[in-house]
Amino acid sequence: MVVMYGIKNCDTIKKARRWLESQQIACQFHDYRTDGLDAQLMHKFIAELGWEALLNTRGTTWRKLDDARRAEITDADHACALMLEMPAIIKRPLLCAPGKPMLLGFSESTYQHYFNEV
Repeated sequence: MVVMYGIKNCDTIKKARRWLESQQIACQFHDYRTDGLDAQLMHKFIAELGWEALLNTRGTTWRKLDDARRAEITDADHACALMLEMPAIIKRPLLCAPGKPMLLGFSESTYQHYFNEV
C-alpha cells in the first residue's frame, strides 16, 4: 500500500492526492498532526533521504524560527528533534511505496515516472 505523509491542509499534498486519485492509485494518508510522528519513523526518513532534504528551509515554519534556533540545526539529531517538535517544517509530501525508494515532493512528471517504473 502506498503511504503519503504530510499535513492535510497543505496545497502540495492536495495536488498530489488529486493526482493519485486521477490515476486510480490507492493511497493511505498519514497526517503528521493527527496521526503523529515518532522518532523511529523520523530516523527511517532521515536514513533514506537525509535530514537536509527533509528540512523545509523555504517554508513559513522555518522563517518564523529565530536565528539562534536555526543556527542549532547542524546535524541529523538536532534536525530530527526540530522536525518531531514541528512537523510542519518537514518537506511534503513524502511518499512511500512498497519496493520503491521514498519520494519527497510532488510534480506530475516525477509521480508519473515513479509509478510507471517496472
